[in-house]
Amino acid sequence: MSAGLGEAAKRSFAPVVDDACRILVLGTLPGDESLRRREYYAHPRNLFWPILFALFGAAPAPAHADRLAFALRHNIALWDVCASAQRLLSADTAIHGEVPNAIDALLDRHPAIGVIAFNGSGARRLHDRHFARRADRRYLALPSTSPAHARLGFAEKLARWTILRDALRGE
Repeated sequence: MSAGLGEAAKRSFAPVVDDACRILVLGTLPGDESLRRREYYAHPRNLFWPILFALFGAAPAPAHADRLAFALRHNIALWDVCASAQRLLSADTAIHGEVPNAIDALLDRHPAIGVIAFNGSGARRLHDRHFARRADRRYLALPSTSPAHARLGFAEKLARWTILRDALRGE
């Protein structure tokens, strides 16, 4: 697949997962700032890390490695639906020519993951385009933490993301 004018093929990161993970949070594809810094959810206005830490009453860690370790300590895995795709800038609505990550294989290797949470409707749409939903998994549609989706403020997004914490508690 060739990229269109002004577009370059973009690639996702390796999954952040271990055998204790019970929830998989799926994004679409890292944005330009995340790709530049080689960090999940690196844009300073992306609310993912502030929300995740707030769910557990903690202040966000400044170092990316510490943020990843925090997610794993709370049994939360991270990945993206797309292994690669073309996209102008960071707009999820502009993703095309996507090649999905091996999500089914990841779920087979990590059977404790019983909940798949979509970080935004773009992740849900792309997942459902490429994968059948499994009857033995629960799926959560969460509002995007991206700064491109600023219609909802931090407090409202945090309130909607509490279902993630509740799922870890078995509620």
